Amino acid sequence: MRLLKLVPEDTNIHFLKWRLPFYIVSCLLIAASWGLVMTKGLNYGVDFAGGQEIRATFTESPEAPISDLRDQVGELGYGDPIIQRFGNPNEVSIRVKLPESAEGNAGAAEAISQRIITTIEAAHPDIRIDGVDTVSGKVSGEFREKAIYALLAAMLAIALYIWVRFEWQFGIGGLFALFHDVSLTLGMFALFQMEFSLQIIAAILAIIGYSLNDTIVVYDRIRENLKKYRKMPMPELLDLSVNETLARTVMTSLTLLVALIPLLIFGPASLFGLTAAITVGIFVGTYSSVYMAAPILIWLKVSSNSFVPEESSAEKQERKARGQV
Repeated sequence: MRLLKLVPEDTNIHFLKWRLPFYIVSCLLIAASWGLVMTKGLNYGVDFAGGQEIRATFTESPEAPISDLRDQVGELGYGDPIIQRFGNPNEVSIRVKLPESAEGNAGAAEAISQRIITTIEAAHPDIRIDGVDTVSGKVSGEFREKAIYALLAAMLAIALYIWVRFEWQFGIGGLFALFHDVSLTLGMFALFQMEFSLQIIAAILAIIGYSLNDTIVVYDRIRENLKKYRKMPMPELLDLSVNETLARTVMTSLTLLVALIPLLIFGPASLFGLTAAITVGIFVGTYSSVYMAAPILIWLKVSSNSFVPEESSAEKQERKARGQV
């Protein structure tokens, strides 16, 4: 039985032929993404914008009626609530944003919670309220700050790792590819005003991990080929390296998409943002490994001598003494 090969072994696609136009388009997309973030802003969820969280249990139901709760709480006028199972199937967490008028006003926040509780108790007599928490603007601001620090620390640590394992040019290339992936993901959330919560930070960290993994595979093959084909021009060598890793890249991406697309279409609304971010991240991460991380090595002057150890002065003198040129 022959194994299925999605990418033929003799594949020879000239990716680097279009490196300049793709780089220009990517830089424009990065600028547009940050322009959207600065002008339209991100639609922060309760985690980052502050709000009320109510934890409840349906004592006489095997599962919580999440769809009904979403409709009932949504009609109260506090925006789209975030309702998720919390522990057992009959336990839920209900989160809503606080209006600006209620920010810092404990009485107003308590009144909003009581109105929500009264509404769901009237529709579901078996409900038991387990707790009510308020996420203040100060706490949510700390969440935003720590989330930014987490993303920056992850990107810098990855760039440092690539620098140590390869050369400094590879570290810059990997960091730029990660910046590209994160920027386009943030741009998508700013454009469509999808809710941006701690779940999305987790998704972005997953995107960074996936993009890093794909970039490392390509870079490792480039390093091997730099040692093997000393006289091959860099664009041809990069094309060869990308084509040699293409089968692995395609198989990994398709495997992830097989799991993500059904979840994106049929999954719960509470996971839509997380799934959408990772799905988009797979595409931009694969693209950046080919058209961001690889071509930049040409402009950073990587050559076949980059991995040849420099000869010390003592070694030079010893070679001259032996009559070697």
